[in-house]
Amino acid sequence: MSSSLARRRDAEPNIVEGEFAFTAGDFRRIAELLYDQAGITLSETKATLVYSRLAKRLRGLGLQSFGEYCALIASPAGEDERANMLNALTTNVTRFFREPHHFDHLRDHVIGPRLDYLKRGGRMRLWSAACSTGQEPYSIALTILSLLPDAPNLDIKILATDIDSKVVAQARQGSYGPELVEPIPADFRTRWMERDPVRSGQWRVGEAARSLIAFKELNLIGAWPVKGPFDAIFCRNVVIYFDEPTQETIWSRFAPLLGDGGRLYIGHSERVTGPSASGYASDGLTVYRRLGGAR
Repeated sequence: MSSSLARRRDAEPNIVEGEFAFTAGDFRRIAELLYDQAGITLSETKATLVYSRLAKRLRGLGLQSFGEYCALIASPAGEDERANMLNALTTNVTRFFREPHHFDHLRDHVIGPRLDYLKRGGRMRLWSAACSTGQEPYSIALTILSLLPDAPNLDIKILATDIDSKVVAQARQGSYGPELVEPIPADFRTRWMERDPVRSGQWRVGEAARSLIAFKELNLIGAWPVKGPFDAIFCRNVVIYFDEPTQETIWSRFAPLLGDGGRLYIGHSERVTGPSASGYASDGLTVYRRLGGAR
């Protein structure tokens, strides 16, 4: 870097006050990399959030400024830190039975009508496409078990994926504090959960529910090494972080993976848009049915 360029960068004002220099240029470089890697868009109104989440990374790495951090994550040597940055900046707000009407719909319109078929060995596949720390796929599993206690012995599987390697690892553990399991019905906790034998005071999802789920890392704007057809896909409160073209791409990629009549569950502030929208029909509050035949 030339000395004149270095002086211009040094003179660029900080956009967040703190122990590390953090300029608008630094923010743009981080936002561009986040968009390229994960499809997530960030406006400069999120600068304080970015600073607060990444400042601990700078401390851990012994860096003096966000300029140094940007140089690292842009370099070939920064591959591991790019993954750490993605983990730090992706949002992981979730809870058991969040938007409970979706699980009622799943029970009444996807699982319930097919009980006899499933008991005879029929196949069912479901995908939690942004599983975070696991509450969503475990809620799906508990909903299944409430109707089919023998589900672990049937051809029923749940795929649970997330871009954040740390939350996927946490989800696999299936261990939660007492305040986090509050939304789970008491009879579900009694029958399908247990006190964690290792983590004092924690609840652990029981083996029956755990056995239904395969947890994997997956980037929604990357390759999808998954096979359909799925009877239901949950992708909730995720695409709101993408720009409109990326949202439309996601909806179009889900479509061929849903079986005829398969359901797509999305977040309360999301809508299916773009060319693939004509292939879906509304089937309830933020629930879409894939057209091509009813189930």
